[in-house]
Amino acid sequence: LGLPAIWTEARRRGHSLDDVARWMSTAPAELAGLTRKGAIEAGRDADLAILAPEATFTVDPARLEHRNRVTAYAGKTLHGVVTSTWLRGQRIADQGVIGEPTGRLLQRDG
Repeated sequence: LGLPAIWTEARRRGHSLDDVARWMSTAPAELAGLTRKGAIEAGRDADLAILAPEATFTVDPARLEHRNRVTAYAGKTLHGVVTSTWLRGQRIADQGVIGEPTGRLLQRDG
């Protein structure tokens, strides 16, 4: 829900998807010292979320893939539907179907 929640409020306040990408990928990667993350360019991990920015959905806690399905967003309509997710160039989720976990521990560079 993170990306749609941020995008919903960002667009309402006149911000762009570029702003959201900076807030949610570039800036955190820089802060954490993760030089392979946070940008789409040669030599970086291809971690991507494909977003349909104009699509909307209403949050239904019963459909969340969270361990604890309590959410402040229950019943709220959010903008932006994540249609697929890619981790290091491999699709790990597509149209709501989540694959096997492939994550690994990240360590600060340098």
